[in-house]
Amino acid sequence: MTIPSPVASEVILVKVSGEDRRGLTLAFSNVLAQHNISILDIGQSVIHDQLNLGMLIELPGGGMASTVLKDLLYKGHEMGVGVQFTPVSAEDYEHWVSGQGKERYTVTLLARKITATHFARMAEVVAEQALNIDDIVRLSGRVPLGQVPENSRACVEISLRGKPVDADAMRARFLQVAGELDVDIAFQEDTLYRRNRRLICFDMDSTLIEAEVIDELAKAAGVGEQVAEITEAAMRGELDFQESFRRRMALLKGLKKSVLAEVAAQLPITEGAERLIRHVKTLGYRTAILSGGFTYFGEYLQDKLGIDYVYANVLAFDEHDELTGEVIEPIVDGARKAELLKQIAADMNISLEQVIAVGDGANDLPMLSAAGLGIAFRAKPIVQQNAKQALSTIGLDGILYLLGFKDQHQIDQL
Repeated sequence: MTIPSPVASEVILVKVSGEDRRGLTLAFSNVLAQHNISILDIGQSVIHDQLNLGMLIELPGGGMASTVLKDLLYKGHEMGVGVQFTPVSAEDYEHWVSGQGKERYTVTLLARKITATHFARMAEVVAEQALNIDDIVRLSGRVPLGQVPENSRACVEISLRGKPVDADAMRARFLQVAGELDVDIAFQEDTLYRRNRRLICFDMDSTLIEAEVIDELAKAAGVGEQVAEITEAAMRGELDFQESFRRRMALLKGLKKSVLAEVAAQLPITEGAERLIRHVKTLGYRTAILSGGFTYFGEYLQDKLGIDYVYANVLAFDEHDELTGEVIEPIVDGARKAELLKQIAADMNISLEQVIAVGDGANDLPMLSAAGLGIAFRAKPIVQQNAKQALSTIGLDGILYLLGFKDQHQIDQL
């Protein structure tokens, strides 16, 4: 008795396109279900009410294949959409299967408004690094026509497959493009930690607030220019933080304690800070201020924003409630910030990969390096070049996009 050889199955890519309407995916799924067809891969997107549905299916050999394809064509005609079929060879299919498990990366494009030039320059860098774009998703809300609102946010997330030729060179090119085009381009490995962070540590001055507190105190003391000069040199990394801190404190000698409340009341909160903190706290994150500034102002922000931890420098006053100009040890400098970040993470029993650090100055680099996600926010060039990520064009709430959150999933009550 002769046993017939099994008839080889076929792999077909089915593409459905047309005006989106309720029940389209259901209709085509039902056709396949009636023939007990296996779906090997599926993806769907809707852009401006236009549907694109793709299904990679395995058709049994023999006469059934033509029947299935005919039924799919008929359903497309009935629903008023186009249906196309592309055969996939066994060799191509096996190559596709063997690609699973390969490294994946995410590029996040952020700006007030994203243009074709932004996207083209980003895609150019991706192509240079021999990476494939697998998926593109808009994370921000829909953009109105005409003039862009002052605090608008636009974000697109691009999923990449493969291994970059030179990851450091890729980051450098993205930073170059970002500087030229007023856009932010974040490049991250797509790991399980990306959406599983648990702690955010913020620098305070010029990060959570749009001011340098010590400069504001110096203005009140009549030494504004001298102190601002020292602050700028420290921020650029030209001056050791501890040395700069001692110099500035000496210049503040004699400042009345009553001035602190006046300065605190006028501190401008950075765009997006309240929204970001409210959202991450709702998700169970802890938040911390790790600042080379002062505890008085850190605790003021703690009450205002609901921050969990505050570590900063303590001001020394004499019996007349005037600043002594002396420094109370230990000074919270760059190294101390990194130590505190690690200490809080250990107390929470979480990995450093689950920590986000945000800062703008050279003394923030140690904690930005220690954290799984270190973000240079509106930072000096030296900080941008040495941090894992840089964010400059939109507010602090842009960090939510780096974590993969869409606008529709964000807590937004402001």
